[in-house]
Amino acid sequence: MVLELIVGATLLVSLFSLVGIALLFVSEKRINSVLFFLISFAAGTMLGAALFDLLPHSSEEIEVALALELAFAGILAGFVMEKIIHWHHHHAGTAREHTHPLGMLTLIGDALHNFFDGVAIAAAFIAGIPVGIITTIAIALHEIPQEIGDFALLLYSGYTRAKALAFNFLSALSALAGALAFYFFSELVEHFESYALAFTAGMFIYVAAADLLPQMHKEKGISRSAVQFCCILAGAFVIWLIARSLE
Repeated sequence: MVLELIVGATLLVSLFSLVGIALLFVSEKRINSVLFFLISFAAGTMLGAALFDLLPHSSEEIEVALALELAFAGILAGFVMEKIIHWHHHHAGTAREHTHPLGMLTLIGDALHNFFDGVAIAAAFIAGIPVGIITTIAIALHEIPQEIGDFALLLYSGYTRAKALAFNFLSALSALAGALAFYFFSELVEHFESYALAFTAGMFIYVAAADLLPQMHKEKGISRSAVQFCCILAGAFVIWLIARSLE
Protein backbone atom coordinates (compact mmCIF):
# COMPACT_ATOMS: atom_id res chain seq x y z
CA MET A 1 0.00 0.00 0.00
CA VAL A 2 2.80 2.41 0.93
CA LEU A 3 4.71 1.67 -2.28
CA GLU A 4 1.60 2.32 -4.39
CA LEU A 5 1.04 5.65 -2.62
CA ILE A 6 4.68 6.64 -3.14
CA VAL A 7 4.59 5.82 -6.84
CA GLY A 8 1.20 7.51 -7.33
CA ALA A 9 2.22 10.69 -5.49
CA THR A 10 5.56 10.88 -7.31
CA LEU A 11 3.94 10.45 -10.72
CA LEU A 12 1.35 13.09 -9.81
CA VAL A 13 4.09 15.57 -8.95
CA SER A 14 5.96 14.64 -12.13
CA LEU A 15 2.90 15.52 -14.20
CA PHE A 16 3.28 19.11 -13.05
CA SER A 17 6.22 19.32 -15.46
CA LEU A 18 3.57 19.53 -18.18
CA VAL A 19 2.29 22.78 -16.72
CA GLY A 20 4.37 24.45 -19.43
CA ILE A 21 1.48 23.66 -21.75
CA ALA A 22 -0.20 26.67 -20.15
CA LEU A 23 2.32 28.87 -21.91
CA LEU A 24 0.89 27.72 -25.23
CA PHE A 25 -2.64 28.94 -24.52
CA VAL A 26 -2.45 31.54 -21.75
CA SER A 27 -1.08 35.05 -22.08
CA GLU A 28 2.10 35.95 -20.24
CA LYS A 29 0.21 38.62 -18.28
CA ARG A 30 -2.29 36.04 -17.00
CA ILE A 31 0.48 33.62 -16.05
CA ASN A 32 2.34 36.32 -14.13
CA SER A 33 -0.82 37.26 -12.23
CA VAL A 34 -1.32 33.61 -11.20
CA LEU A 35 2.33 33.21 -10.23
CA PHE A 36 2.07 36.33 -8.05
CA PHE A 37 -0.32 34.49 -5.74
CA LEU A 38 1.08 30.99 -6.23
CA ILE A 39 4.69 31.81 -5.31
CA SER A 40 3.56 33.40 -2.04
CA PHE A 41 1.24 30.49 -1.25
CA ALA A 42 3.97 27.96 -2.11
CA ALA A 43 6.42 29.72 0.22
CA GLY A 44 3.91 29.37 3.06
CA THR A 45 3.25 25.70 2.33
CA MET A 46 6.96 24.83 2.20
CA LEU A 47 7.73 26.64 5.45
CA GLY A 48 4.63 25.13 7.04
CA ALA A 49 5.52 21.62 5.88
CA ALA A 50 9.07 21.97 7.22
CA LEU A 51 8.20 23.50 10.60
CA PHE A 52 4.74 22.08 11.35
CA ASP A 53 5.15 18.56 9.98
CA LEU A 54 8.54 17.28 8.80
CA LEU A 55 10.68 18.41 11.75
CA PRO A 56 8.11 17.40 14.42
CA HIS A 57 7.72 13.94 12.86
CA SER A 58 11.45 13.39 12.46
CA SER A 59 12.05 14.34 16.11
CA GLU A 60 9.67 11.58 17.21
CA GLU A 61 12.27 8.97 16.22
CA ILE A 62 15.56 10.88 16.59
CA GLU A 63 16.81 13.55 18.97
CA VAL A 64 15.67 17.11 18.31
CA ALA A 65 19.28 18.32 18.21
CA LEU A 66 20.10 15.78 15.51
CA ALA A 67 16.98 16.70 13.53
CA LEU A 68 18.01 20.37 13.58
CA GLU A 69 21.57 19.47 12.54
CA LEU A 70 20.21 17.48 9.59
CA ALA A 71 17.92 20.39 8.69
CA PHE A 72 20.95 22.67 8.70
CA ALA A 73 22.71 20.16 6.41
CA GLY A 74 19.67 20.31 4.12
CA ILE A 75 19.92 24.10 3.95
CA LEU A 76 23.61 23.87 3.05
CA ALA A 77 22.89 21.18 0.45
CA GLY A 78 20.28 23.40 -1.18
CA PHE A 79 22.75 26.27 -1.28
CA VAL A 80 25.51 24.15 -2.85
CA MET A 81 23.20 22.58 -5.45
CA GLU A 82 21.85 25.96 -6.50
CA LYS A 83 25.33 27.48 -6.65
CA ILE A 84 26.54 24.69 -8.95
CA ILE A 85 23.51 25.03 -11.23
CA HIS A 86 23.77 28.82 -11.39
CA TRP A 87 27.53 28.65 -12.00
CA HIS A 88 27.02 26.37 -14.99
CA HIS A 89 24.18 28.54 -16.29
CA HIS A 90 26.39 31.61 -16.07
CA HIS A 91 29.31 29.97 -17.88
CA ALA A 92 27.07 28.48 -20.56
CA GLY A 93 26.66 32.03 -21.89
CA THR A 94 23.92 33.38 -24.11
CA ALA A 95 25.60 33.03 -27.50
CA ARG A 96 23.69 31.07 -30.10
CA GLU A 97 26.19 28.20 -30.13
CA HIS A 98 25.70 27.73 -26.39
CA THR A 99 21.92 27.67 -26.27
CA HIS A 100 21.52 23.90 -26.18
CA PRO A 101 24.21 23.36 -23.50
CA LEU A 102 22.33 25.87 -21.36
CA GLY A 103 19.10 23.90 -21.85
CA MET A 104 20.85 20.61 -21.07
CA LEU A 105 22.29 22.02 -17.86
CA THR A 106 18.81 23.18 -16.91
CA LEU A 107 17.48 19.66 -17.43
CA ILE A 108 20.31 18.06 -15.45
CA GLY A 109 19.83 20.45 -12.55
CA ASP A 110 16.08 19.90 -12.63
CA ALA A 111 16.54 16.11 -12.71
CA LEU A 112 18.76 16.27 -9.62
CA HIS A 113 16.24 18.47 -7.85
CA ASN A 114 13.37 16.12 -8.77
CA PHE A 115 15.35 13.08 -7.61
CA PHE A 116 15.49 14.52 -4.11
CA ASP A 117 11.80 15.45 -4.34
CA GLY A 118 11.13 11.74 -4.88
CA VAL A 119 13.31 10.85 -1.91
CA ALA A 120 11.35 13.32 0.22
CA ILE A 121 8.00 11.88 -0.87
CA ALA A 122 9.11 8.30 -0.19
CA ALA A 123 10.54 9.16 3.22
CA ALA A 124 7.36 11.03 4.15
CA PHE A 125 5.00 8.18 3.22
CA ILE A 126 7.19 5.66 5.05
CA ALA A 127 6.90 7.86 8.13
CA GLY A 128 3.11 7.96 7.73
CA ILE A 129 0.42 8.59 5.16
CA PRO A 130 -0.53 12.03 6.60
CA VAL A 131 3.11 13.17 6.40
CA GLY A 132 3.28 11.87 2.83
CA ILE A 133 0.16 13.78 1.80
CA ILE A 134 1.43 17.06 3.27
CA THR A 135 4.88 16.66 1.70
CA THR A 136 3.34 15.88 -1.69
CA ILE A 137 1.13 18.99 -1.52
CA ALA A 138 4.08 21.23 -0.61
CA ILE A 139 6.26 19.83 -3.39
CA ALA A 140 3.46 19.97 -5.98
CA LEU A 141 2.70 23.64 -5.26
CA HIS A 142 6.37 24.52 -5.55
CA GLU A 143 6.70 22.60 -8.82
CA ILE A 144 4.22 24.78 -10.73
CA PRO A 145 6.21 28.06 -10.79
CA GLN A 146 9.48 26.14 -11.08
CA GLU A 147 8.35 24.09 -14.07
CA ILE A 148 6.94 27.15 -15.85
CA GLY A 149 10.33 28.80 -15.41
CA ASP A 150 12.20 25.72 -16.63
CA PHE A 151 9.94 25.42 -19.68
CA ALA A 152 10.48 29.07 -20.57
CA LEU A 153 14.25 28.63 -20.19
CA LEU A 154 14.25 25.59 -22.49
CA LEU A 155 12.39 27.60 -25.13
CA TYR A 156 14.96 30.38 -24.74
CA SER A 157 17.70 27.76 -25.13
CA GLY A 158 16.48 26.84 -28.60
CA TYR A 159 14.25 23.82 -27.95
CA THR A 160 10.95 23.53 -29.76
CA ARG A 161 7.85 23.59 -27.55
CA ALA A 162 7.23 19.89 -28.13
CA LYS A 163 10.81 18.94 -27.22
CA ALA A 164 10.82 21.27 -24.21
CA LEU A 165 7.70 19.58 -22.84
CA ALA A 166 9.02 16.08 -23.55
CA PHE A 167 12.46 16.63 -22.03
CA ASN A 168 11.02 18.48 -19.04
CA PHE A 169 8.70 15.55 -18.34
CA LEU A 170 11.54 13.02 -18.65
CA SER A 171 13.57 15.12 -16.23
CA ALA A 172 10.62 15.14 -13.82
CA LEU A 173 10.51 11.33 -13.86
CA SER A 174 13.83 11.27 -11.99
CA ALA A 175 11.62 11.86 -8.94
CA LEU A 176 10.31 8.31 -9.38
CA ALA A 177 13.88 6.99 -9.41
CA GLY A 178 14.62 8.82 -6.18
CA ALA A 179 11.43 7.57 -4.54
CA LEU A 180 12.01 3.93 -5.48
CA ALA A 181 15.70 4.05 -4.52
CA PHE A 182 14.86 5.40 -1.08
CA TYR A 183 11.97 2.96 -0.57
CA PHE A 184 14.04 -0.14 -1.30
CA PHE A 185 17.21 0.96 0.53
CA SER A 186 15.69 2.76 3.52
CA GLU A 187 15.58 -0.40 5.63
CA LEU A 188 19.38 -0.62 5.60
CA VAL A 189 19.62 2.22 8.13
CA GLU A 190 17.40 2.44 11.22
CA HIS A 191 15.22 5.57 11.30
CA PHE A 192 16.52 6.51 7.85
CA GLU A 193 13.19 8.09 6.96
CA SER A 194 13.43 10.38 9.99
CA TYR A 195 16.89 11.52 8.90
CA ALA A 196 15.53 12.17 5.41
CA LEU A 197 12.53 14.12 6.74
CA ALA A 198 14.76 16.45 8.78
CA PHE A 199 17.13 16.91 5.83
CA THR A 200 14.16 17.61 3.55
CA ALA A 201 12.83 20.18 6.02
CA GLY A 202 16.10 22.07 5.67
CA MET A 203 15.88 22.01 1.88
CA PHE A 204 12.27 23.22 2.04
CA ILE A 205 13.34 26.11 4.27
CA TYR A 206 16.15 26.98 1.88
CA VAL A 207 13.89 26.95 -1.19
CA ALA A 208 11.32 29.16 0.52
CA ALA A 209 13.87 31.58 1.99
CA ALA A 210 16.36 31.75 -0.88
CA ASP A 211 14.19 31.31 -3.98
CA LEU A 212 10.56 32.19 -3.28
CA LEU A 213 10.74 35.01 -0.72
CA PRO A 214 13.34 37.02 -2.72
CA GLN A 215 11.02 36.86 -5.73
CA MET A 216 8.28 38.34 -3.57
CA HIS A 217 10.53 41.21 -2.42
CA LYS A 218 10.55 42.50 -5.99
CA GLU A 219 7.00 43.70 -5.32
CA LYS A 220 7.16 47.16 -3.73
CA GLY A 221 3.47 48.13 -3.54
CA ILE A 222 1.98 48.09 -0.04
CA SER A 223 -1.36 46.57 -1.03
CA ARG A 224 0.19 43.81 -3.16
CA SER A 225 2.78 43.13 -0.46
CA ALA A 226 -0.09 42.70 2.02
CA VAL A 227 -1.69 40.21 -0.35
CA GLN A 228 1.60 38.30 -0.51
CA PHE A 229 1.78 38.21 3.29
CA CYS A 230 -1.77 36.86 3.47
CA CYS A 231 -0.95 34.19 0.88
CA ILE A 232 2.05 33.06 2.93
CA LEU A 233 -0.15 32.78 6.01
CA ALA A 234 -2.82 30.96 4.01
CA GLY A 235 -0.30 28.42 2.68
CA ALA A 236 1.14 27.77 6.12
CA PHE A 237 -2.33 27.56 7.67
CA VAL A 238 -3.50 25.00 5.09
CA ILE A 239 -0.52 22.77 5.92
CA TRP A 240 -1.07 23.25 9.67
CA LEU A 241 -4.76 22.40 9.28
CA ILE A 242 -4.05 19.27 7.22
CA ALA A 243 -1.36 18.15 9.66
CA ARG A 244 -3.74 18.50 12.63
CA SER A 245 -6.74 16.95 10.90
CA LEU A 246 -4.76 13.88 9.77
CA GLU A 247 -3.19 13.17 13.15
